[in-house]
Amino acid sequence: MRADHVVERLADGTVDHARAVLVATALLSVVFAGGLGLVDQEAGTDQFTEEVPAEDARQQVDDEFAGTVGDSDTSAQLLIEADNVVARPTLLRILETQRRLEDDGTLRIGETTSHADRIAAELDPDAETPADRRRAIETATDRELATAISAADDGSTFDEQVSTDYNPTTGRASTALVTIEYDLPDSVTTSRLQTLQADSAATVDGVGGLEIGANAYLFGEGILQTEITALLTDTAIVVFPAALGLILLFLLVAYRDPVDLLVGLSALLLTLVWTFGFMGYAGIPFSDAIVSVFPLLLAVGIDFGIHTINRYREARPDEPTVETAMTNAMRQLNTAFLIVTVTTVCSFAANLASPLGSLREFGIVAAVGMIATFVLFVVYLPAAKVTVDRLREGFPGLAFGTTPIISEGSRLARGLGGGVAISRRAPVVFLGMVLLTTAVAGGYGAGVDTEFSEEAFFPSETWIDRYERLPEPFAPSQYTFIETVDILEESFDEPIGGGVTLYVDQPVRRDDSLERIDRLGRDPPGSFAETSAGRAETESILTVIERQREADPAFDRLVAQHDRLGTGVPDRDIEVVYDALDDSPRAEEADRYLSDNRESARVDVAVDPDADTATIVEDAEAVAARSPLSVVPTGERVVQQQVIDATLDSAIRSLVVAFGLTAIVLVGSYRLLEGRTVYGLLNLVPVLVTVGLLLASMRLLGIPLTPINAPILSISIGLGVDYTVHFVHRFVDEFETAGVSEALAATIAGTGGALTGSMVTTVSGIGVLVIALIPLIQEFGILIALGIGYAFLASILVTPSVIVVWERIAGALPASLRSV
Repeated sequence: MRADHVVERLADGTVDHARAVLVATALLSVVFAGGLGLVDQEAGTDQFTEEVPAEDARQQVDDEFAGTVGDSDTSAQLLIEADNVVARPTLLRILETQRRLEDDGTLRIGETTSHADRIAAELDPDAETPADRRRAIETATDRELATAISAADDGSTFDEQVSTDYNPTTGRASTALVTIEYDLPDSVTTSRLQTLQADSAATVDGVGGLEIGANAYLFGEGILQTEITALLTDTAIVVFPAALGLILLFLLVAYRDPVDLLVGLSALLLTLVWTFGFMGYAGIPFSDAIVSVFPLLLAVGIDFGIHTINRYREARPDEPTVETAMTNAMRQLNTAFLIVTVTTVCSFAANLASPLGSLREFGIVAAVGMIATFVLFVVYLPAAKVTVDRLREGFPGLAFGTTPIISEGSRLARGLGGGVAISRRAPVVFLGMVLLTTAVAGGYGAGVDTEFSEEAFFPSETWIDRYERLPEPFAPSQYTFIETVDILEESFDEPIGGGVTLYVDQPVRRDDSLERIDRLGRDPPGSFAETSAGRAETESILTVIERQREADPAFDRLVAQHDRLGTGVPDRDIEVVYDALDDSPRAEEADRYLSDNRESARVDVAVDPDADTATIVEDAEAVAARSPLSVVPTGERVVQQQVIDATLDSAIRSLVVAFGLTAIVLVGSYRLLEGRTVYGLLNLVPVLVTVGLLLASMRLLGIPLTPINAPILSISIGLGVDYTVHFVHRFVDEFETAGVSEALAATIAGTGGALTGSMVTTVSGIGVLVIALIPLIQEFGILIALGIGYAFLASILVTPSVIVVWERIAGALPASLRSV
């Protein structure tokens, strides 16, 4: 059976069995609705780092060592600001805060650490609990306290726990950092972590003199996820009503019939239900990457709906019955809808080639959603429209808009006919200029930046201020993340993503193990911070050994006995040195750099604050590669850079795959369904124009490529094909009975109006995302609106000249090649 006969039988069967179609749709919708309650939510950067090697290494470091690398899911940082965080009143307040946190068993806190602990330990080495340490500081004389502060400031963790403005001479600092470690399994749920950290913040808020968001800030994965979720909610409260209002307004203008509007909206709603339901059953969470799927499905659904109603209205005056008019309309449209669906599914599914799991999930959900859109708008919508119009035939007063959006010769048709006019006068010159512009735009856009960071999810304070002026319920929540990050970056040596960690993933018990670790700091690359001796500024088990040597003469002699080369680094029976260190006051500090079973070690490396992340990561990987040890660079910067590299790789890979698959599908579809292979290739020219202009616009507007918008290039192929296929397919139909110029004019008159209505409605509805609170969603809204706008313009302006130029070429070809 020929492919076009299958399409015709689908149209016939849909209309002939309209009621059965509606019943089947209702049953399937009930089934998919059952999956809605199974959809989980996932937000923040974790969804993009799960398959990054540096993230795996970071998790191993967090599991094996006392300290954490960057932000551990099961830890939090409490920032406390005061006139002087080293003064007795603030030290007592910090220890009281620690006591309350640790004593509350419901918070599941394993331990808390602060500079107040170090000072109290100098006063009373036997003080083990926050309450004991509080008493030690409370009962110390001023001289004893000053001496203890001086002794605690020995260049170890004390420096990490007070701000960089700490002055040892005056004994003053403005900010303290308290680390909170939760005693939780690795499988702890996000919601559980959110609850625990919210309760921890409430406990801190109950300490006299501290107020969360004023002089105390709790920073942790749970708090972060809570605020990102709040951002999504605050954005939805403002953006969704605005988007829905604009979509309804323009759909009403396009349909000019409230009944048709309801039918179209019901198909859009069912598309979302089916797609969300599939996600629930498939166990795919609703994440930031998935957010972009639904505007895309709405864009295609709006397009299909307007084309269906518009073509039906074109056919209705010439046909005696509702059934005949809808059958003829869908026989013409189903071919275009099928081509659009298959090519768009390919452009979405191209993201399965991405190295990032979240983008692969995007590809799956988008492809399934596109198939659902096809089924509902090719089967359900015609059946519903036929059923409704049968009922309305007995009530003439219920008939509203019954004419197409535009007709040939109308003012709007003339306005859209610019591309046809150009194709009549100078198609070759115009097409040459378009292709040259596309090449230049693509070359310029190839330099677009790539970005990935937690901060990218949060708006500027200016944008939050604008939202705060809105009345309830539109006013936003309180966000502490931005201010917390500012404090960390301005007041501490190790801000978020500050340095890198070299994870030694092999046993370090051999005699030469410490010598090899020591060599990691020699001949540092330019991006690493250097000591006065020209070595990399590092913290490792060697640093702890050196500090203990300075504090303990007996330990110093022991190390000297096990240092055959005289380099200051133990190189004989080093486990004896490890055992002695475990029995020393620095045992806890040693646990930060040497695992309990001595099967691994870590080296923290400070970096030049002016060096860019790409250079730092490249240098860290070079240092790891030249070491005879098995070394894996990790840390926030390394994870971010690896995600950035994967994002760029994903965008390029999915673009190439999408374009290749789309070309194959278009050529095959036009060969099977229309018998005109070359028109499949002609469809690709406007698509390339759309991709090139969109890429250039990203760079021009300063919108970086992120894991959220990485699919935009492959998506732009799907969007471009959507508009171009409708134009070319209609032209092929008209070309069977008319010349090229007449067929183009009829195409603009028939399809141009539907394309315009679809473009205006979709751009308005999705473009409203520009007022979203989350910058990444703002940027996505801009890109989708631009992509749809470019696809529309390319279809009505460029496609006519492409067709005319080809027909001129075909006219000069031998008859055997002319019908290809």
